[in-house]
Amino acid sequence: MEQGSRPHIPATEYPERWRRVQAAMAARDLDFLVAYADDRASFGPAHARWLADFPVHFEPACILVPPEGEPVMLVGPESDQYALLAGRIADVRILRELTHPDEDYPYTRIQSLADVMAEIGGASAARRVGLGGRGLIGADLMAAFAAALPAAEWVDMEDALCDLRARKSQAELEVIRHAYRIAETGIEAGVEAIAAGVAEREVAAEIDASMRRAGAEGTGIDTIVASGPNTRPILARSTFRRIERDDLVLLTVAPRYEGYHAAIGRLVLVGDPGPEVRRARDAAIRAQRAASQALRPGLEGREVEAVGRAIMADAGLGQYFLYSGLHSVGVIEFEPPIFGPGSPAMLEEDMVISIDIPLFNAPWGGLRIEDGYVVTATGAEPLDRTLHEIQK
Repeated sequence: MEQGSRPHIPATEYPERWRRVQAAMAARDLDFLVAYADDRASFGPAHARWLADFPVHFEPACILVPPEGEPVMLVGPESDQYALLAGRIADVRILRELTHPDEDYPYTRIQSLADVMAEIGGASAARRVGLGGRGLIGADLMAAFAAALPAAEWVDMEDALCDLRARKSQAELEVIRHAYRIAETGIEAGVEAIAAGVAEREVAAEIDASMRRAGAEGTGIDTIVASGPNTRPILARSTFRRIERDDLVLLTVAPRYEGYHAAIGRLVLVGDPGPEVRRARDAAIRAQRAASQALRPGLEGREVEAVGRAIMADAGLGQYFLYSGLHSVGVIEFEPPIFGPGSPAMLEEDMVISIDIPLFNAPWGGLRIEDGYVVTATGAEPLDRTLHEIQK
């Protein structure tokens, strides 16, 4: 699992993933599966990365999985050599449906989806075709796929593919552990950079630079450095606002390493932002610790989420707990299954879970105390050791 001194996913793991997908296809009587991917930061690359270790960029890509044998990578006309170099699938085709209508590629062999499927065995017989990533596909591309296979029924396989990713292999766990070490490096750099008079983006630059030096290939979400009133919304982003004395500063980092993510969120107090902020932070820390102690396999995830939610409600802060406090982490930073109050999804051994205690839209601002854990046979292994109480 080591590539030099850094963990990675071995090439031998990908054929096993293909076989698991093909078993899921057989259970649903599918003739083919098309898994779509693009470079949108949060969800876009997931299928290409998990099925092919391909960090899709600039042009979309699809993985075409037949009922038996190896899959085919379908890419745009500028990505074929990149896919062969970076990915784990040997058969790479340029797909007409992924070409730009205004571009010319006179020396490139371009095939339609129907042509490719006919070559590998049976476009005309395709009755049921599974589709992953349908929510990301534009209307024009979906129409082109439907026109290429007019007799096929398209079956949404997104949930089934996410379920296959939920429990992590030992190689995946080592990669994610390393991602959390990178995230700790980012938090440490951010805390070091925070001071009155420093702009949020200056702090974010230090965080991102430190994580890149530690081996991050990017981030699953943009690094969040929000101060004062900028902490109030859930989706804060760094600005040119300069941190002031007696401010609160929210940090959230989500580095991506070898396609996998970590997620850590912290509140940093600069001076004394006041008793309400300290009380809210302390309650969120208690909720984080209690939920982590409750984490174990065999439970519905919402039972653990409810532990943290109840502590915040008892502290009079329940109305600011605005979203699901437990989610999986993997090739997506915020990956299904997500364990909110309305979800019956079960916790299983070798899942990677982020416990995220959020307080937002409060009169004084907002905060997030977020940590990662591996679900073990008897409980949970923490993936980061960053201090919860941080005072500057």
